[in-house]
Amino acid sequence: MQTEHLKVTGMTCGGCTKNVTHALESVPGVSNVKVTLATGEAAVLFDEGRTSPEKLMSAVQRAGYGVEADSGARVEGKGGCCA
Repeated sequence: MQTEHLKVTGMTCGGCTKNVTHALESVPGVSNVKVTLATGEAAVLFDEGRTSPEKLMSAVQRAGYGVEADSGARVEGKGGCCA
């Protein structure tokens, strides 16, 4: 198991944290997700044999948020749930 820390942009409310959490939990191989609105961060515990940081980032982007990984990789979002 591996932990990835993602910096999520575009989150403005509790609904946003729920959306990001749900998006990450839907990725096969993810076993634990903690999203914190105040810091804009998500900690994701996942099976590196079943998924990758890129797939985690893609799930966040599909949910409408921007995201940056520990590695420096970055994708832009559409503005989250409240935009």
